Amino acid sequence: MKVVTVRQNDVEAQLLALIASCKRDPLRFVRGVFPWGQGELAGHDGPDKWQAKILMQIRDGLLSPSAAIRIAVASGHGPGKSALVSWIILWALATMVDTRGVVTANTATQLHTKTWAELAKWHRLCLCGYWFVLTATAIYSVDPAHEKTWRVDCISWSESRTEAFAGMHNQGKRIIALFDEASAIPDVIFETTEGALTDKDTEIIWGVFGNPTRNTGRFRECFAGGRFQHRWQPRQVDSRTARLTNKEEIAEWINDYGEDSDFVRVRVKGIFPRAGSMQFISADLVSAAASPDRDPPVTIYDPFIMGVDVARFGDDKSVIRFRRGRDARTIPPLKFRGLDTMQLAAKVAELHEIHRPDAIFIDGGGPGGGVVDRCRGLKLPITEIQFGAAPDRNQLGRSGALVYANKRAEMWGVMREWLASGAIDDDAELKADLPAVEYGYTMKDGRDAIILEKKEHMKKRGLASPDDGDALALTFAYPVGQSDHSTTFVRGGSNHSFRYDPCAW
Repeated sequence: MKVVTVRQNDVEAQLLALIASCKRDPLRFVRGVFPWGQGELAGHDGPDKWQAKILMQIRDGLLSPSAAIRIAVASGHGPGKSALVSWIILWALATMVDTRGVVTANTATQLHTKTWAELAKWHRLCLCGYWFVLTATAIYSVDPAHEKTWRVDCISWSESRTEAFAGMHNQGKRIIALFDEASAIPDVIFETTEGALTDKDTEIIWGVFGNPTRNTGRFRECFAGGRFQHRWQPRQVDSRTARLTNKEEIAEWINDYGEDSDFVRVRVKGIFPRAGSMQFISADLVSAAASPDRDPPVTIYDPFIMGVDVARFGDDKSVIRFRRGRDARTIPPLKFRGLDTMQLAAKVAELHEIHRPDAIFIDGGGPGGGVVDRCRGLKLPITEIQFGAAPDRNQLGRSGALVYANKRAEMWGVMREWLASGAIDDDAELKADLPAVEYGYTMKDGRDAIILEKKEHMKKRGLASPDDGDALALTFAYPVGQSDHSTTFVRGGSNHSFRYDPCAW
């Protein structure tokens, strides 16, 4: 037992010596405390070149800590930003007693399922990971005497509650503040954090990372041409040059959206977009449409439409939504998981009997084809919609003439115009779906045509499939004439009518 104890103490002493040598060298720490080339890290010999450069910037900044070290990284998709954030957290905690910090991200989902989940992986692999306890909201010292003072907290931001970012004082020690997907974090959080990082004789490291999805705001202003570029050390990372990115996926994006599209600029090249935002529908537009104060005029003569989005994968859901004119709020949506095509078709038939809509538009792609076939067999007045089909019309929107690359983009475009005066239900999933979809441009008949981000691309960046948004968009598939109650449905027969008015728009 004495021999074992001596050996254990020797190993611990070596680990302590290694960590001590990394106090002001995060790159040395990352290279030394993870099992590169083994197990989960087989095939990896250390950080990527761009990650190593960021770690060296922090190292060099610590040599003369007269001011806060401010690192800003704008990158394409998937080069390893969350891994870098995790390394900085572990290095900062392990190499200085009573380090304090805060980590946040653009959304709570991103923070917990991406940023913090990545930290859990590297904490498990770290040689000194057992020095710290990792929970769903914090990582802190195992020493009970220090668990309140030696910690980094995982905090969802709120514009109305900024106290967590205002109280980051740690005189004479070390503070870290890390923002993941910082482009969508509001200015007030940046401003509050900046005001808090004022302690003298304190190592202060502030890192902001993200896809450059917006060309306004504090994240944009950290880079060339921005008001605060002189305070930051900015770096832009092209995903094509990073080791960890999926090169086949990148090639697909370039083929889909075009080499010089805003989508490729943001998601691949790490360059800010030409347009103000990559969001196709703004969060403000959605918020206004969901406001209880909005009460658009609706009559029984307004066309009544049902949209059916059919689930494609196990974690997706089939959604049925209703709209009468400018009211998409009164009749609540129905959402189903695990229904097969026959069961969903039966639900559509049941709802047709109850509500008697003037039109039913069903997503016919993938498994939706089975629902369409069954509904036709039941003699329901349905219209099949193929999202990837050619658009039927361009639109004169508030921003002028718009050209769409396919039917899905067209439907979302019509819906976007409608949202300016329409009313939607206060449904968390719908309100998340509508502003989540990004867009780009592709060439169509010699003109730039709007193309929406694909569902599978959204999933790869950690977002849910926008099933609620697509179901509502389907109610805009075609113009439907005013209802005159002439729609009939004879049980067991084929008599039905559907008033289609090509001039309704």
